[in-house]
Amino acid sequence: MSEEVAQRWWNGLWGRLSRRDVWLIRQTRWKVVARAGDTETGKMLLWTYDSRDEADTMVDRLLNADAAGQWRELQGGLPPRQAGGGDMPRRRAR
Repeated sequence: MSEEVAQRWWNGLWGRLSRRDVWLIRQTRWKVVARAGDTETGKMLLWTYDSRDEADTMVDRLLNADAAGQWRELQGGLPPRQAGGGDMPRRRAR
């Protein structure tokens, strides 16, 4: 099953501890992926939703959370890879 990155944001900071990324991914369901830190050691969380509206609500919550930097939307790109090839923790939408 292929994945499509519908939208992506980055807080504009390069530091290993301060960088934040958020992806909105379309598969059969919508997935929201958030990473704190860099690609090698960052902590990732995943939420899945049945509708784009539900996924957008979570993206808004993530982008409005108190975090350093200034969010900017990025174009294109691939879904994030997990450090060490392990599965990301999954959070089911309520």
